[in-house]
Amino acid sequence: MYINAISSYLPEQVVTNEHFARLNGLSDQWIVERTGIRERRKAAPHENTNTMAVEAVRQGLALLPYPVQEIDLIVGATYTPYDTIVSLAHAVQHDLQIPDIPVLSVSTACSSLLNALEVVQGYFCMKKATKALVVVSDNNTAYSNESDKIAGHLWGDGAAALFLSNERVSDSDLKIVDILTGGAATVGKALEGVVLKPNDEGFVMPNGRDVFIHAVQYMPRASRQILGRNGLTLEEVDWVLPHQANFRISKKVMEELGLPMEKLLSNIQYLGNTGCAGCAIGLDENKYRFQKGDHIVVTTFGGGYSYGAMLVEA
Repeated sequence: MYINAISSYLPEQVVTNEHFARLNGLSDQWIVERTGIRERRKAAPHENTNTMAVEAVRQGLALLPYPVQEIDLIVGATYTPYDTIVSLAHAVQHDLQIPDIPVLSVSTACSSLLNALEVVQGYFCMKKATKALVVVSDNNTAYSNESDKIAGHLWGDGAAALFLSNERVSDSDLKIVDILTGGAATVGKALEGVVLKPNDEGFVMPNGRDVFIHAVQYMPRASRQILGRNGLTLEEVDWVLPHQANFRISKKVMEELGLPMEKLLSNIQYLGNTGCAGCAIGLDENKYRFQKGDHIVVTTFGGGYSYGAMLVEA
């Protein structure tokens, strides 16, 4: 499976740590030391998960090496839906005006990107599609309580789009060598570590420490697994892109893997936790840095718990 083009969309509004210092007394130093976050993006009142998804796709159309009408599958991913019936994938299909193709959305918290790609992989293997579009979008601030001193300052908004084909289209394609995903709802405080119940109070993170502990276990483990089953060593990894939840988590993942920080790709410092869109935005931001033959490991961990890893070759 190949990535033919990547694009992303970020809202214009930038929210710095000074906002939270004024709101609830959390200093810039306190937030940076615990999360690495200095600023994040916030969707405007007229924006939502669906509109950001549409904008991310529009950004990529000029990069597409084939007519957009050749797309025969759209898979959306989010855990912050604007509409639970008209999903972000349907909004994208309507905008592109591609009729009569499979359109669906998945939600496995911050691992949703990898599960969406795995769905495409399945369609390709069953010969039910040949070109696909995966769209990830999270409007976290719509569900966030900024006054919450535990988690209110963590969240950012954003979206990204990956245009995919079963066969290589051009020399510049990124090859998705392998994907693995899993659920870890049987460990720790998986069902209460971080929750979002729209009928209640939005994001709640009563057991952030438990999330941290398992994130720094599962992401390195999944990374080693995917490398091992593809005959690669850690020394052959050029870049690591972990889920953008906390810079301390990313640093710990690199320590567990025994890899230098120079190989870490990170955007949480200036985007905050953009949910399942974070890693896809990271791929878009760094796509021109990748050299032919580079090995990129993307690894995720999300509430519930969910986890995964993807091996990409430039």
